[in-house]
Amino acid sequence: MDEIRAQEIIRARLSENRYQHSMRVAMVAREMARSFGLDESKAGLAGIVHDYARDMPGYELLSLAKEYNLLEDEVEENSPDLLHATVGAFLLYRDHGVDDEEVLNAVRSHTLGRVGMTDLEKVLFLADLIEPGRDFPGIDSLRCLVRRNLDRGMVRAIELTLHYCMDQGRLIHPRTVLVRNYLLSSLPSD
Repeated sequence: MDEIRAQEIIRARLSENRYQHSMRVAMVAREMARSFGLDESKAGLAGIVHDYARDMPGYELLSLAKEYNLLEDEVEENSPDLLHATVGAFLLYRDHGVDDEEVLNAVRSHTLGRVGMTDLEKVLFLADLIEPGRDFPGIDSLRCLVRRNLDRGMVRAIELTLHYCMDQGRLIHPRTVLVRNYLLSSLPSD
């Protein structure tokens, strides 16, 4: 799938606000890919399609996840919006023939992360958080950090996300904690 076709699919599928978010994520992902010597077209495509299933209702995400054995943890049953990444990657493959594993893995891991993420996956995860339409406490320092070091940016981004979830009384997926700990333990000590 090329970016033009991806834009058509996403424009028809998402609300205007979410479509514009996806375009900004794609822009930031391409810029980051260029900075880190990654494939800009894959980063752009992943950015465009990353929220493919985001506007689906929770009951539908949960139903598809159960039907196709995509559930990983009971937290997802209680917070089915977390499934939009996994279900989105599945639907992109099934319904649109997207078979680029790098792009699908980036879509799959853009919400919760995963241990052993590739740089492309990290770029999408971070681009989703720092795109110009986002505004939350700590975003300016995160934007600076991300441009210098993907792994340190990932750790900080996950920490900000965890703080947000705790402040909101939301469930925390154990995979996100595992990813943070994995990344933190792999960073060189200063």
